[in-house]
Amino acid sequence: MYLAHISNSLAAVKKNVHIAHMLDLLDALLAPFARLMVTLGVPFPDLAERLKAHYVEAARETCDGKPTDSRLSVMTGLQRRDVARLRDFRPNEPRLTHLSRLVSLWQTEADYADKPLPKSGPAPSFEALAWEVRRDVHPRTMLDTLIAAGTVSVDGETVTLVETSYQPLAGSEDQMAYLARNMGDHLSAATVNITSDAPPYFERAVHYAALSPDQVATLEQQYRDGQMLLLEKLNSQAAAMKALPSDASPVRFRAGGYFYFEDAK
Repeated sequence: MYLAHISNSLAAVKKNVHIAHMLDLLDALLAPFARLMVTLGVPFPDLAERLKAHYVEAARETCDGKPTDSRLSVMTGLQRRDVARLRDFRPNEPRLTHLSRLVSLWQTEADYADKPLPKSGPAPSFEALAWEVRRDVHPRTMLDTLIAAGTVSVDGETVTLVETSYQPLAGSEDQMAYLARNMGDHLSAATVNITSDAPPYFERAVHYAALSPDQVATLEQQYRDGQMLLLEKLNSQAAAMKALPSDASPVRFRAGGYFYFEDAK
């Protein structure tokens, strides 16, 4: 068994890894990202411009002393005119999907308690729950989207939750928002781990080769089942904690997992 995790400090990385070799190591990240950008029809010049802006923002955040255009230019390798043009860039946070919150509240709020709901009317009803989540999106629109995604079923005037989480339709804006937040947080955790002497975030992976497709399918199902049990438990605990009064500054978290397989090369 191989149990891998990231635990190097930034100082060690800078000392031991040549830039050209580092770029080779990045191929594992860049290849699937390039496939995604091509699939979505994002032209390379647009991506390059956005990446320049993020380089400038990253350099500005990590700069020791005053982040002058000259200093940021040295740190990023960008020309000073690009730095001056992009230094006021601030990344936008991907929007949160209101449908995920609706499904979570449906499972954790005492009034709804994971039970079938009337389509309309006062609480507890789907309409009341939808208005609680968003006032600017009509409940019918939310319901149609959840039906299309297979998250709920409708029998007459009764709406039943059939999945424990909202899984957006392939290629939808909601799915892209999930991708941005999930992969962004995963990469953020890995980046902090690799740039810290004491990696603070849990990040582990089990990987094997030379297994049969049936064996991998068995392991994947076990992983899916185990992950869902854990995530449902965390969801319930987090909802209960959020309901408690607290004077502490708010902190967000994201916990997830993945299981990927392909033909061995």
